Amino acid sequence: MLVCLSAHQRTTPLEDLERLSVIGDAAASELSDAHEAIRGAVVLATCNRFEAYFDVDEAHGASPLPAMDAAMERLASLTALPYRHVRDTVEFAHGNGVAQHLFSVAAGLDSVALGEDEISGQVGRALETARREGATTGPLEHLFQRATETSRAVKNSTRLGESGRSLVRLAVELAGSRVGAWQDARVLLVGTGRYAAASLAALRAVGAVDIRVHSPSGRRKFAQREHLTVVSAERFAAEAAAADVIVTCTTTTDTYALTAEGHRAARAGGDAAQLVIDLGMPRNVDPGLRGLAGVELLDLDTIRVHAPIDEFATMNEARLIVHTAAQRHAAARRVHEVSPAVVDMRRYVHEVLDAEIARTRARSGDPEIEAALRHFSGALLHGLIAQGHGLAAQGEGAAWRDAVRAVFPGGAAGDD
Repeated sequence: MLVCLSAHQRTTPLEDLERLSVIGDAAASELSDAHEAIRGAVVLATCNRFEAYFDVDEAHGASPLPAMDAAMERLASLTALPYRHVRDTVEFAHGNGVAQHLFSVAAGLDSVALGEDEISGQVGRALETARREGATTGPLEHLFQRATETSRAVKNSTRLGESGRSLVRLAVELAGSRVGAWQDARVLLVGTGRYAAASLAALRAVGAVDIRVHSPSGRRKFAQREHLTVVSAERFAAEAAAADVIVTCTTTTDTYALTAEGHRAARAGGDAAQLVIDLGMPRNVDPGLRGLAGVELLDLDTIRVHAPIDEFATMNEARLIVHTAAQRHAAARRVHEVSPAVVDMRRYVHEVLDAEIARTRARSGDPEIEAALRHFSGALLHGLIAQGHGLAAQGEGAAWRDAVRAVFPGGAAGDD
């Protein structure tokens, strides 16, 4: 059974998301070990969500709740949040609701910036991370691969694919009225990871030219590759004070990259207008900056509140694609569940057929009898398998599988 635990910025306090995001997508192996019924896990951690997808062995009982209770206890331990708090924070989905949810997420339909570009790549990287840790299973691999395909279908078939949207671009658009002429703005970019590359692209797209970069971890390769001015740790406070716009998007610091006290001192009591865009998760900027004269802080909470509502027709078209893909995934998964029974039934029939053909050859050797036996067995198997696949697609595959087990001797249908 597939199960998902999800925390999203719309329904989860930012402080809790920060705690969860620190775990990161490398927590898949930790969560896989939380309960004996959990066969595998994939964790998707982004700037506005934390989600854990599980493959739970139904042989341990019809309900996945004991395994999910154990997973939430492990999350509580990893985040230092009370278990009850974690339980009240995360949302729960199981069965085909998991596919419906992940496909929507991968297509950007559940993002602050609807149709955002980055999320499909993050979904793919989450699977790759879990795969490296040995935490995936066949059902999880299939689920995430179909999610990537669905995201591609939405982008190619709707206007969402034309927008080049992202949370970064949305933030820059919201900042436009506050900045004025981007070509004249002095910009300080804090961070050198994937999100920094997206931020840089968005800044250049609106005309920003004077862009300097600071890496809290001291990395210089990004700045050199992009031909940006490197800001050292020693120069950071002064550069931050002088910037018209500061964009932070780093995950490499255990503390705020920009504190209210330090920034107040660096600005030396000045009140020149300055915009700070905090895209970090956990937060890179001390919320206390809002109390500094002239400083406006645009963080994930603010961006979420001001996110525009997309056209209903486009969203409905995209949701229909997601819904159809989820239904197809469910049907394919149900058919897959009866595959062991199909294999065992085919093997049994072929064993009986081979024995009868051997006896026929010993008695008469008539090739027409052998051909008739093969035709009969093929027609019999085709009808039974087609019936099994049809019932599986309707959600009644378990009954067909049990019937195969009862009718065919030798434990046909294998293990559940």
